[in-house]
Amino acid sequence: MSVFGYFAVGLAGVALGWLAFLLINRRRAPRQPVTVIAEPALESTVLRLSTTGYLVLNQAGRPLLSNPRASELGVLHGGIVDQQVVAAAARAAVSNEPIDVELRPVSPTALLTTPRNSPTAVLAVVRAIGDGLFLVAATDESAAQRMEAARRDFVANVSHELKTPVAAMGLLAEVTVEAADDPAEVRKFAGKLQAEAVRLGALVNELIALSRLQGADPLPDLAVVEVDGVIDETISRVTTAAENAGITLISDARSGLIVRGDRSLLVTALTNLVENAINYSPAGTQVSVSRTLREGEVQIAVTDRGVGIAPEFIERVFERFFRIDPARSRSTGGTGLGLAIVKHVAANHGGSATVWSRPGTGSTFTLQLPGIESGGRDNETAAPPTPAVKLAADTAKASSTMGSAPTTVNVHRGVQ
Repeated sequence: MSVFGYFAVGLAGVALGWLAFLLINRRRAPRQPVTVIAEPALESTVLRLSTTGYLVLNQAGRPLLSNPRASELGVLHGGIVDQQVVAAAARAAVSNEPIDVELRPVSPTALLTTPRNSPTAVLAVVRAIGDGLFLVAATDESAAQRMEAARRDFVANVSHELKTPVAAMGLLAEVTVEAADDPAEVRKFAGKLQAEAVRLGALVNELIALSRLQGADPLPDLAVVEVDGVIDETISRVTTAAENAGITLISDARSGLIVRGDRSLLVTALTNLVENAINYSPAGTQVSVSRTLREGEVQIAVTDRGVGIAPEFIERVFERFFRIDPARSRSTGGTGLGLAIVKHVAANHGGSATVWSRPGTGSTFTLQLPGIESGGRDNETAAPPTPAVKLAADTAKASSTMGSAPTTVNVHRGVQ
């Protein structure tokens, strides 16, 4: 073999050696992580489905990129950028700081015809991102503003309601001091002072109860509660008030129905309903309490033959501090919070509160709660007819003969 032959064989051997070395090292070397680059289609989908409205515009105010949410929130109108956003972009270019803009996609005059879920208050943040471009991020602040408005109204109402008895107590204390030489006058004013103190105490207690209930989650630890026991305790509590008002209390037969809940809260809610029926019923009439099970729900109804509720007020009866007749409420010591407490007790038990009413005929308030099985008893069998049920039926029959339909409102689960 020639020299060149030996040289070729040696070169081939070196090449094979290097090849084997590279293969062995490749097997031993750990695999490097693979970087996944987001596809443009994925970025577009995320932007399109975002609940935040995004817009990129240039110095001339021309939109370059946006998602559908930006148009829904009023940042864009028919492809034209809102002038407040354009002005904010000009300020952001000078200050190089984010600029907040409050937008009103729906005008105040159009609120009455706008769906409830439409945005009514939008906060847009405009910031410069370089190269003469600006990014706008807009969020719907409607729910937060409604909550803040409700909080302001609640504080204003509480202040007003507390101011009235406090002012009365101050005035009564002053005239009591002035009448110190007349024992009869002192006793008269002292009695009124005591009544105002009781009213103030009741208001504070109901405010505390409402604050604990409002916004709370459904009760976590619920005990088995007998509906018959709740009704019995309620009637025991209000018997004296009913006798003083000349009202006859009747209830239907014991049913054996049971629910899961907080017994004290259920008694409080039902007591508020019965007391409300007594306060708005004329002397010599009846107030009934009945219980039944329908489609898995326990329904406790309180029926009266009182003055009834006008249709324009029916939607507001469960509002805090709402009174149909303020003069009657003051005379009976009502705080305007009783039915609001009923609404929240029902919601926290996974139930609801409803009202049926007709002026001149009477009203029926119903507390609806999820029912549970009771030891093999057929829970779909309602309690037998009793005087209370007959009274409710007579009320409905009387309303049907008057030519117009009754007004009903439901306060469903999960109220605010």
